[in-house]
Amino acid sequence: MRLFGSLTVLALVAWVAALPSQARAQFPTPPLRVQPDQIVQSKTPPQRVQPGQAGQTKTPPLRVQPGAEQKTVPGQSQSNSQPAQQPQFKPLIRRVTVVTLPVTVRGPHGHLALDLGPEDFQVYDDGNLEHIIHFNVGGEPVSAVLVVEDNDRVASVLPTLRKTGIIFTQAVMGGNGEGSVIAFDDKARVIVPFTFDHERIQKSIAELKPGESGSHLYDALAEAVQMLENQPENRRRVIVAISESRDTGSLAKLGSILRDAQLANITIYSIGLSSIMAKLRAPASQYSPPAFGPPGTFAHPGYPGSPQTPSTMEQQGGNMNLLALVETLVKMGVNLVSPEAMAAASAATGGDHIRAFHDHSIEEALYRVGTELHAEYTLAYQAPQHGPWTYHEITVKITRPGYTVRTRPGYFLAPPNGSTTGSQ
Repeated sequence: MRLFGSLTVLALVAWVAALPSQARAQFPTPPLRVQPDQIVQSKTPPQRVQPGQAGQTKTPPLRVQPGAEQKTVPGQSQSNSQPAQQPQFKPLIRRVTVVTLPVTVRGPHGHLALDLGPEDFQVYDDGNLEHIIHFNVGGEPVSAVLVVEDNDRVASVLPTLRKTGIIFTQAVMGGNGEGSVIAFDDKARVIVPFTFDHERIQKSIAELKPGESGSHLYDALAEAVQMLENQPENRRRVIVAISESRDTGSLAKLGSILRDAQLANITIYSIGLSSIMAKLRAPASQYSPPAFGPPGTFAHPGYPGSPQTPSTMEQQGGNMNLLALVETLVKMGVNLVSPEAMAAASAATGGDHIRAFHDHSIEEALYRVGTELHAEYTLAYQAPQHGPWTYHEITVKITRPGYTVRTRPGYFLAPPNGSTTGSQ
């Protein structure tokens, strides 16, 4: 009887094993009973090994608890780790691959010429005729920064400046342009970052108030250049500065600012306020001042820190070679103490310096800037890739007779290793 029972059990097991998997599912496996003296090592269910994967072991991911340090093994990928924040330093020199020129052209009678084609232009880099790879007139959108002086020295002019917001937004920015406002006294302040909101910019200009007596003009220009460097390259980058040429205490140097502006294709227009207060300061003259005192002597003192020589006194009198001055500033990256500082900044970048003689001329000057800006030609050519690594002079000529051209006079081409003469 016992033998018969064993045979019956064996036959039943064989019969169950021969059943299909679906049928075997109807016969559940009895639960595993753990005796009290048994220790459970892990609650993790066993992994199922697929066919063809025998011998392969999957390593579970490493979980890092909060507060635990994650060490990096040399040569290990760090794509998922956050880099440590490092101080951001502005590079001293950047390589130039494409030179972009803002070009203003006037016809024989002084009117803006708008009917020229690329065949009417000749561009020379250090005397070498270049091939124009990009040509446009007035159609590219504008990114414009208004840099305005609001210290107590120009307090009497602020009522006029507060009315210029609508001119800046409509005439300079235009319909598809963006703008920003920077004011400065003893420090530079970004009043409005870049925005397409015309009303916001107009409101900020209308609320200008006189500040301290300082004049950090160069710091404000440096801030404007840095903001424009981050704007898309397909936008025309413009600074409109309404201020005196007087700077006191800025850390930035005008030569470095102009070098960066040239490399970033930024045009600086300046509207001088020094001639508005005619009772306090005489208008700056473009001609040599009349001689006073015996020959070989100087009848009035020079600027503090500036030696009295015939050349320096001639510069302070308003008769200077701006293009030669610009080349020296950009090459050496130095500062300039002169009433012609903003005229030099405009000349270096292809803009214009407009002297305002009375309140209405500030508004007229802004209209003039906007008109020229939207009638401006944009030309581009490939920069020389094999030197010389120095300042390059640019000359633009019109093949039609009687036409005049204004553009920036040159740029600094840095060597591949980034070294340069002069200091920043």
